Amino acid sequence: MRIVHAAGEMFPYIKTGGLADVVGALSAALAGRGHEVTVVIPGYRAVLESPLVQDAKHTQTLKVRMGCRDLVGEVHTLAVRPRLTLQLVVREEFFDRRQLYWTGEREYDDNDARFIFFQKAVIEIMRAAGGGFDILHAHDWQTGLLPLLLRNAEQRSGVKLAARTVFTVHNMIYQGVFPPSSFALTNLHESLNAMDGIEYFGQISLLKGGLMYADRLTTVSPTYAQEIQTPEHGCGLEGVVRLRSGTVRGIRNGIERSVWNPETDLLLPARFSANNLAGKATCRAALLKRMGWKELFDGPVFGIVSRMTTAKGHDLLLGAIDYLLKKNCRLIVLGSGEAKYEQAHRTAAAANPDRIAVFIGVDEELSHLAFAGSDFFLMPSHTEPCGLTQMYAQVYGTVPLASRVGGLIDTVRDIAEAGGNATGLMFRSEQNDFVEALGAALKLFSNPVRYAAVQQNAMRQDFSWESVVGQYEQLYQE
Repeated sequence: MRIVHAAGEMFPYIKTGGLADVVGALSAALAGRGHEVTVVIPGYRAVLESPLVQDAKHTQTLKVRMGCRDLVGEVHTLAVRPRLTLQLVVREEFFDRRQLYWTGEREYDDNDARFIFFQKAVIEIMRAAGGGFDILHAHDWQTGLLPLLLRNAEQRSGVKLAARTVFTVHNMIYQGVFPPSSFALTNLHESLNAMDGIEYFGQISLLKGGLMYADRLTTVSPTYAQEIQTPEHGCGLEGVVRLRSGTVRGIRNGIERSVWNPETDLLLPARFSANNLAGKATCRAALLKRMGWKELFDGPVFGIVSRMTTAKGHDLLLGAIDYLLKKNCRLIVLGSGEAKYEQAHRTAAAANPDRIAVFIGVDEELSHLAFAGSDFFLMPSHTEPCGLTQMYAQVYGTVPLASRVGGLIDTVRDIAEAGGNATGLMFRSEQNDFVEALGAALKLFSNPVRYAAVQQNAMRQDFSWESVVGQYEQLYQE
């Protein structure tokens, strides 16, 4: 099949979260199965400056109609590997910026124009290629209008660009909501600026466009596919999802084992496997030393690598600090996000430097070390469409503590329910339940034989993309 993926980011070229990992790994897996795959992302400053794209060639100059103006952009093309091509949409006005979506304090004021331009550029790229693609697969709000723009372009030109469209919701929280004046930038018929179109409480929602007009909808786990049809997790669009429930499918994400594999991970001071855990002890000692602590410590090390937001449960984590300080354990926190959580974690670490360590920012090497060197991985999320880090943790032999939401339910087997097949501990995303789960983890760690059994179960899970890519192939064939 000829498949186009369009997204706001793609690993290893640019990444703010799991979306990039999924787009990069899924497209590579599809190419590896013999499909012709093109991925289109914006040509952000960081991407164009990356040595990974130094061989990209300027292959197209395109013109995009934006309201009553014509804007010009460029397309830079890179042959990533056999059957996998990356195309970058370049326009300095929109993408030559330090951050992808926000200034560091608030969203960019022109995100509507930036990503409507990007989506229209995707259509122009497909048109220049002569159309005839089998699937256009769009991801999240940054590409939500693509199914609608595609059909509109086909009607105007009479050229079939793609047989079918797929839209994946990676997180319903982020919806691409803009003022009603933004609709003019789409050049779509005014009838689509209505309740049964992309209008959303007096504004417009790019995410709603994908939900309404794609031929098939997917989410990143089976449980999340059900959750987004409820008020608790539907974020105001649950009615739209229920309307299209017959087209919705939840497909659990995979992880890229060429990147996340303790047996081959060169970012670690030592490699290890489920059959030989000696290297994990080396990684644990290195992690403790990196945090400024003694390398030998007989209590459990709790680690968390995540965006510092309420959705990720940082309110619960901070609420459990006093409990953890009373126990013989260490806490390592990595990530960045909302200023209030960054400051609260800094304050806790400054007051307890012998018990808590905090790193604010993104450090790929340190993240790998945290997954490998911790004993437990914390994931107290209030919502989690799929989650990747609990899968990384398991294959690195770090037992997850995960809340009972979304994809965590689909990827972690609770010790209280799965018995000898358990891979972690689960709890409701409430403060008391989280503290009880921490107590259960401490108890588990005090039983080395039982802890090792759960650890071994976790490491033997197959979370590879090869285990799930067939579900996308089946969906495309349908």
